[in-house]
Amino acid sequence: MSVGGKHILLGVCGSIAAYKSAHLTRLLVKAGASVQVVMTPDATQFITPLTLATLSGNPVLVDYFDAKSGEWNNHVQLALDADALLVAPASANTLAKFAHGGCDNLLCAIYLSAKSPVFIAPAMDLDMWAHGSTRSNISRLRSFGNHIIPPANGALASGLSGEGRLAAPEEILAALTAHFGEGLPLAGKKALVSAGPTYEAIDPVRYIGNHSSGKMGYAIASKLRNLGADVTLVSGPSALVRPEGVTFFPVTTAAEMLEACLRYFPSADITIMSAAVADYTPKTVADQKIKKAEQHLTLELVKTTDILATLGKSKRNDQILVGFALETQNEQANALEKLRRKNLDFIVLNSMRDEGAGFAGNENKVTLIDKNGDREAFELKPKEDVAGDICSRVIRLLAS
Repeated sequence: MSVGGKHILLGVCGSIAAYKSAHLTRLLVKAGASVQVVMTPDATQFITPLTLATLSGNPVLVDYFDAKSGEWNNHVQLALDADALLVAPASANTLAKFAHGGCDNLLCAIYLSAKSPVFIAPAMDLDMWAHGSTRSNISRLRSFGNHIIPPANGALASGLSGEGRLAAPEEILAALTAHFGEGLPLAGKKALVSAGPTYEAIDPVRYIGNHSSGKMGYAIASKLRNLGADVTLVSGPSALVRPEGVTFFPVTTAAEMLEACLRYFPSADITIMSAAVADYTPKTVADQKIKKAEQHLTLELVKTTDILATLGKSKRNDQILVGFALETQNEQANALEKLRRKNLDFIVLNSMRDEGAGFAGNENKVTLIDKNGDREAFELKPKEDVAGDICSRVIRLLAS
């Protein structure tokens, strides 16, 4: 693991998610890192310093001055000694202090003294996370160069469900691993990923679109980043949180996605096109909202440019190009024909007939087909795991 031999300062704030810092500490130590835990006073109400001291193998620091030992915890030296400062969980209170220079506890003083990279993994209730004050603080912290590990979506301690829960400890470790990047299989490689739908305007308020959520493409972009690649994600409209550590390029229409992909493709070593791009777009777009007057409305549609085929025509031998095929009949034959026609290295086939797979869901069932016609079928699994299977095939191709 690339965090091996690194000295990580782990800041733990007052949040119910503080219990996850025990698992995170264990993962970091297992990966070969030395871990020094620094807790805010409120954090000690959620998990005991003894627990984290036992797991890290180092005394936990809470205050500037330890009255029992008479020792002063030098925040400047602690910051200088760290290869990274990781704050997980980071509460809304601590985010605000970091963003505006508050310095009323040891962790804040270390943050203000930090010379090493800072990783912040927020955790709070969904309304707190969505509040304008928190969004402003996150933007401000990003502008300072901090790495934000976005919170996950799911059940919260309040009983509500939504975005705000602490990212999984494994994902937090992966973010650090990707940053240090030593020995990762895709280190030094540039990757381009497309994701999500495109929206083709009919008038100022209506559009033609599809049900793609972007989850598969976002998972692929995150996995490529964790494997060391320099990733650019071109995304159609999506409600997902953009992955940390990737270059994010938002688009709306098929034409905009084509333009962005043509910009980044020439320098990409790996291109994975998972976006569900509209095949047709309205020939004309009304300037004003079309009124509901007639019983029928006829739209004239024209074909959009096939982005994948366009990239395939200019693909070099040293580039890997991967496409997706969502089929409803003659799946494998249609996917193989598409692969050959568009000059792909392999294609990811998923069928609308597989229950639980496809658009919007959290799982997918795919078959990978290469240009020799060789097939590798996988069971239904989380899209993050599917992304791992796709990236493993890419790594094998690079090594061949």
